[in-house]
Amino acid sequence: MSEITIDVRGETCPIPLVQTRKAILEAHPGDIITVIGTHPSSKKEIPMAIESLQLELLSVEDEADQWIIKVRR
Repeated sequence: MSEITIDVRGETCPIPLVQTRKAILEAHPGDIITVIGTHPSSKKEIPMAIESLQLELLSVEDEADQWIIKVRR
């Protein structure tokens, strides 16, 4: 099991979602994907995409001027 971190701070839709999906495709079952971003819409869209892909959303956290989403493949 490994952890993949994607930094999409400063990027706007659809880039954070596209980068998250790309990481999910590259990840192995059990891997943790951490997405760090700043775009408010992506903070809502990524968890919805995770749910539709039937993956495990571990957390959505706000930190100062960014958010962090953790997903288990």
